[in-house]
Amino acid sequence: MAVRHPSPFFIWKTVLGNLEQTIVPTFGNLESQHNFRTPETAEFNGKSDALYFNDGQRRIDFVLVYEDERRKETNKKGSNVKQRRKRQAYESNLICDGLKLEATRSVVDDKLVFVKVHAPWEVLCTYAEIMHIKLPLKPNDLKTRSSAFGNFNWFTKFFQVDENIIKPEQEFFTAPFEKNRMNDFYIQDRDTFFNPATRSRIVYFILSRVSYEVKDNVKKFGINRLVNSGIYKAAFPLHDCHFSWPSQDVSCPNERYLLYREWAHPRSFYKKQPLDLIRKYYGEKIGIYFAWLGYYTKMLLLAAVVGVACFLYGYINQDNCTWSKEVCDPRIGGEIIMCPQCDKGCPFWRLNITCESSKKLCIFDSFGTLVFAVFMGIWVTLFLEFWKRRQAELEYEWDTVELQQEEQPRPEYEARCTHVVINEITQEEERIPFTAFGKCIRMTVCASAVLFWVLLIIASVIGIIVYRLSVFIVFYAKLPKASNTTDPIQKYLTPQTATTITASIISFIIIVILNMMYEKVAIMITNFELPRTQTDYENSLTMKMFLFQFVNYYSSCFYIAFFKGKFVGYPGDPVYWLGKYRNEECDPGGCLFELTTQLTIIMGGKSIWNNILEVVFPWVMNICRLYFTASSTEKKTPRWEQDYHLQLMGKLGLFYEYLEMIIQFGFVTLFVASFPLAPLLALVNNILEIRVDAWKMTTQYRRMVPEKAQDIGAWQPIMQGIAILAVVTNAMIIAFTSDMIPRLVYYWSFSVPPYGNHTDYTMKGYINNTLSIFNTSDFTERSRENLDSDLGDHTTCRYRDFRYPPGHPQQYKHNIYYWHVIAAKLAFIIVMEHLIYSVKFFISYAIPDVSKSTKSKIKREKYLTQKLLHENHLKDMTKSFGVIAERMGEVIDNNLRPKVE
Repeated sequence: MAVRHPSPFFIWKTVLGNLEQTIVPTFGNLESQHNFRTPETAEFNGKSDALYFNDGQRRIDFVLVYEDERRKETNKKGSNVKQRRKRQAYESNLICDGLKLEATRSVVDDKLVFVKVHAPWEVLCTYAEIMHIKLPLKPNDLKTRSSAFGNFNWFTKFFQVDENIIKPEQEFFTAPFEKNRMNDFYIQDRDTFFNPATRSRIVYFILSRVSYEVKDNVKKFGINRLVNSGIYKAAFPLHDCHFSWPSQDVSCPNERYLLYREWAHPRSFYKKQPLDLIRKYYGEKIGIYFAWLGYYTKMLLLAAVVGVACFLYGYINQDNCTWSKEVCDPRIGGEIIMCPQCDKGCPFWRLNITCESSKKLCIFDSFGTLVFAVFMGIWVTLFLEFWKRRQAELEYEWDTVELQQEEQPRPEYEARCTHVVINEITQEEERIPFTAFGKCIRMTVCASAVLFWVLLIIASVIGIIVYRLSVFIVFYAKLPKASNTTDPIQKYLTPQTATTITASIISFIIIVILNMMYEKVAIMITNFELPRTQTDYENSLTMKMFLFQFVNYYSSCFYIAFFKGKFVGYPGDPVYWLGKYRNEECDPGGCLFELTTQLTIIMGGKSIWNNILEVVFPWVMNICRLYFTASSTEKKTPRWEQDYHLQLMGKLGLFYEYLEMIIQFGFVTLFVASFPLAPLLALVNNILEIRVDAWKMTTQYRRMVPEKAQDIGAWQPIMQGIAILAVVTNAMIIAFTSDMIPRLVYYWSFSVPPYGNHTDYTMKGYINNTLSIFNTSDFTERSRENLDSDLGDHTTCRYRDFRYPPGHPQQYKHNIYYWHVIAAKLAFIIVMEHLIYSVKFFISYAIPDVSKSTKSKIKREKYLTQKLLHENHLKDMTKSFGVIAERMGEVIDNNLRPKVE
């Protein structure tokens, strides 16, 4: 087993910690300490796009904003003094760590102070080595990106970003930076060797770990704590220019302007995303998100085309739907009297009032739906496998193949490390936040909290079910009952449809409310759990949030698809919820159309609501800020002040973007058998989503701290789990929610002798075959006393089931047709699942996660990098040996030379 040596980070941390004991005064002595090292002060020089200190030489890498307590109108003087002392201690320690600070007052509000932070060359080199940042060794001519379309370049060029505007990035061989091998790196200009994104990342690393107070031998540190406690109002890196026009500074790369023009502007919606520039400006973590979203959207194009084709197939053939014609035929559906669907206020009703819903159902419940469900089971596997290959290519192109796996602990974790234990490997003392028993207690509390909220969602679903059962009676009493009217409301808005629409809207409102509540709860639970690294934190929060969202968004769809109308009994012995509410039934055509309605409302409502939150809200907030700023001053505002008035994205902003898309991915795959147009809606939404996200990031939000990322993290296994579950759900929707299997059984078995009366295979008589007969004299007393007699006296009525008629020796028991259908449904599920899973396994095996060419490029680049470093090391050794040999030769020559008297 390899011995684990202390990393440079822990060596640096120990040294810095010992040093800070002499630098940072304790809280009790702060009142008497006045020897803090303070930032330089400067006045705004009038250049609105200035990215440098007032000397024009030192670049601004980060900005801290606070409100001067001495100019605030407040009575909390003691609290203000404490905050000022903490801030002074923090800034003094930043200066001691080598950072340069320059303070400037706001030109709009003189209470605001902007502290500009600059990292000198020595500081950048030191922390680049600590953070294992890969930096250029020499230009790389291996990374050539050839088009995959060959002779179609003339066509694809229309969708490409103009390379004269956004020039391709130069590629380099890279290696983790080491100060003692600085001559090996490709340093042509010290000012540009570390790009702005890398500089901001290094400075944020320092800001997150510098302390500002020592109280009871416990250090408090980190800019996040200071911002959360209000000591600083904001901390952010700067945008490089305004998004609408380029900077007047000729040295400015104007990357924000280029991103807005070629990526975020509505007129560029058809162009490919400039992923390399996105990665360069925002970091790999943002870049990999947009790369994944773009690839997902591109793959949705194929699914949408097939889905529209299946929809058109059903739409064109709906006039040939025999069973729908029987429902609408006055001589068939008009003569069939259906049993009441509730005990109070529900009348007998004629089957033909569901004519319109049965016509719509023919569009979705067709053979094309079966083909599309099988296709989507294969499509999702192709998408995931090809994305893995694309992700591997991005790892190579963006140089994250060997991203440092041993992440540094989060500052919040380090601050809680008070328990000393012996490391089993190094046999050295190390600090941990809590013991094994304490960790077990925390995990138990977190799991209990998550379980409580999941049960709360299930309780809300039960509440929706009770609502449906209750309001169904009201709609039956309020809606007109005549079946031959031309009133469009009565024609299309049946009691079942009205119940479905209102329940779906209420369900969506409850989903949004619970979602807003649980977001805060999930963050609190994860903070209490105290994961060690940022990746662990995000993965833990991802699983909690997705579990909640899965139950929140999909529970109503699962209920309609697999539970509604399945356990209703029959009119003589109905099943009751809580002993009071009679279980609701599906339409005679089934629950498939109701599931389609539910999906349409939730997907559409979710998309509209998210766009309101993502676009309208920050836009309105920024408009209000600009209005008040413009009304208070006519002076030019500097870049740091313009960025301060933008909205804060937050560290979990990207997490919510992923979550939104994964929930959509679930709708597209889990229930696609009921709604073939779901991929089309998702495609349109994603085309807008890419540009909306790009627009808000470049125009409405402050620049985020660039972060490294090798892949999409925990979202990949979540998508794989959804893909596996989708095969089961779609097979069960076709088998148990749609009427496809009963129709096939009737067509191939029961329409011809010995079961049927027809001489050829046909669907005639199918509706009559699926409706059982019930004798009204067999109603229970509970049902009989509330029966509505609007349609006169009826001795029999029909209900949807396969049972023996009254008078039969086994009356109201399931007949032989029922068992044939059940056997066919189970056989269909088994065959479809095994078929699709076999194809999925074959595709996963046949398509490697990393292409052969990418593997070769990675190995070739690694070999050449090692060779380059080795050759440089040999040159240095040879040069050193040459100098030593020359000196030794001089010494020997001097010793052997005869002395002259």
